[in-house]
Amino acid sequence: MEITEIRVFPKEGQDKKLKAYVTVTFDNVFVVRNIKIIEGKDHVFIAMPSKKLRFSCPKCSFKNEIESRFCNKCGVQLPLVREEDIAENADAKLQHRDIAHPITKEFREILQSRIMEAFNKEIACGRKPSVDNHPFD
Repeated sequence: MEITEIRVFPKEGQDKKLKAYVTVTFDNVFVVRNIKIIEGKDHVFIAMPSKKLRFSCPKCSFKNEIESRFCNKCGVQLPLVREEDIAENADAKLQHRDIAHPITKEFREILQSRIMEAFNKEIACGRKPSVDNHPFD
């Protein structure tokens, strides 16, 4: 498998830790969007695209966010901890789940180094970060 394109969309704004969004194309046939470049305490790293976890209201089956106290549709009070949520998510505090991610440490390192190389090149070229620069907002 070959990484055939990396597009970097630098960001600037309220969340100063979010440095850019990235789109990666594999073999000119598969695209992964919304990879984030984030500035951590000690280094800059990539975060894979993720979605917020949700669970169904026991009364109306509306999908609510994990830490919701009341259903956003019918208003019924939701249980704070559900055994099936804990079993399904292993970590009850987990609120997001990756949509796509590298399976091996080696591939994650390759992907991260190629993305960071493209990001550094984009910044060196002087492309101005912008709040409106991300095509998927």
